[in-house]
Amino acid sequence: MPISTQSHDSGTPGKSRPRRLLLCLDGVPHAVIQSAKERGLFDAFGAPSRLLSPFPTMTNIALAAMMGATPPPGYESLYFDTTAKEIRGGIKKYIGVRTPDKIPSSYMDELDYQEPLAFEFLIYVAPEKIWRADMRRFRDCFRKAPQNRDYFAFLKGTDGLLHIRGPQSLAVALESLDKILREIQAFCGEETEIVLFSDHGMNLRENHRAPLKAHLQRHGFTFHGNLTKGNHRSLAIPAFGLCGYAALYCGQEEAKADLADALIDLEGLDFSIYRDGDQAIVVSGPGGRARVEKKVNGGVKYRYVAVDNDPLQLLPVITALREKSEVDEEGFVSDNAWLIETAEHTYPDAPANLFKSLHSERVKNTADVLVSFRDGYYYGWSPFARFVRLAATHGNALQPSSNAFLMSTHRTLPRYVRADDAESLLRA
Repeated sequence: MPISTQSHDSGTPGKSRPRRLLLCLDGVPHAVIQSAKERGLFDAFGAPSRLLSPFPTMTNIALAAMMGATPPPGYESLYFDTTAKEIRGGIKKYIGVRTPDKIPSSYMDELDYQEPLAFEFLIYVAPEKIWRADMRRFRDCFRKAPQNRDYFAFLKGTDGLLHIRGPQSLAVALESLDKILREIQAFCGEETEIVLFSDHGMNLRENHRAPLKAHLQRHGFTFHGNLTKGNHRSLAIPAFGLCGYAALYCGQEEAKADLADALIDLEGLDFSIYRDGDQAIVVSGPGGRARVEKKVNGGVKYRYVAVDNDPLQLLPVITALREKSEVDEEGFVSDNAWLIETAEHTYPDAPANLFKSLHSERVKNTADVLVSFRDGYYYGWSPFARFVRLAATHGNALQPSSNAFLMSTHRTLPRYVRADDAESLLRA
């Protein structure tokens, strides 16, 4: 059972308030940690909250939101610079040591432990060796650290293990981690609160590459690393990790709607989204087309307009909200009411989450069109895909990838928490 120790907002760790170990497990879904607890692991922790990861469900985006840190340049280390209008970054970000240009967000400056830079790539080549070394190194570094301050660690090995080996191998790793955390609790005593969380979830199934480029070529689009002279059919699509989303950049902004129409019959597509003015996005896919609109009048509100069918499966939700008198005369619903009603939906917190993915600075270089693939499909770097069998991945807006987790040894946490609202719980 969790230790019922009151936490305080200020003071010296271990004296006027509990010391905290913040430990992030890359890519571990809520469902997996819930299953681990049912097997008797992590029994010192309270029930895991659903930590709703922002779309696209990627590490740097999620942790920047959770820690109130600076947004990364792009969705991954290979990204499109919208000012220079060219693709930048890539594999060189994983070579050598971490220099300032290899730190995508300020949350990394706060890390007391993360794996050596080269291991970020090697985890996808030799996952068993890397995760074991990663956990041992974390344990040893933590024990050597000063005992009178908080400690923030990030274990990336869990993500690679799930990608390449799947949930059964991760179960073994979690058993090892449980033993390490028990050692830490015995070493530190009850004054140390452990906050265990993840950055995003994962779909736990084998995935296949979506034929994105071939499909768009058939529709007359061309692909370039530089769009300074781009035309209506010119696109830049950074392809790096093997993930369930894609970020598309247009040579001309007015091409967004045509691009979204061309994507509708793409194999593996769930939906695409693009900005439509300052207060709306358009959602389109095989399931139909809709708009998500925002207004600020007595608080933030969103309206879901099903133009053609219901691509986000939200019409039943709206019916339920009407029965609760949560829908105003214009069809808008408060942000909080949407959150309460959709936190455990197929697309968790979809109106706010998808709207913010294009209308807030989740990355410095926001895509013109974002694609969310169905579970079982991914897009990414072709050479990497040739020697990796992908047993699981993340990136899309569906529940398995969106549901990260958050739990504490000392506190009972809310049933669900948005990434944007997690900072106060992680730093409290």
